[in-house]
Amino acid sequence: MTDAAVYTAKAHAVGGRQGTAKTDDGHLDVQLGYPKSMGGDGQGTNPEQLFATGYAACFLGALGLVARSQSVKLGEHSLDSEVDLIEDDVSFHIGVRLTLNAPEVDRAVAEDLLHKAHQVCPYSKATRGNVVVELKVA
Repeated sequence: MTDAAVYTAKAHAVGGRQGTAKTDDGHLDVQLGYPKSMGGDGQGTNPEQLFATGYAACFLGALGLVARSQSVKLGEHSLDSEVDLIEDDVSFHIGVRLTLNAPEVDRAVAEDLLHKAHQVCPYSKATRGNVVVELKVA
């Protein structure tokens, strides 16, 4: 599987949701903790926040790729990513909402780009069929 990898991210976590996590290059080194809504003190970050930031950054890369392939200039744009931790009968699962902010792009064009980016984004591919991802244009 890694024979064709162009990059491999390496991270190490200790202590689960109440521990620490860091990457091998030291660029990310975080204290983990439960959010206040789950009974924690809210002092550390949590896996859902890390997933939300990673997904947003990756998705914007895919969006840029799709926009360039269609000769669309995005102008100033951003993506808001929300990741829900949802309790179910067995344990938990996640749900995702991605909202594109691209005020310089026609709404119909932005919606088309958003859906096409969802087809090529590695995070979208990884979650497809397992996670409900809602897409919208602000």
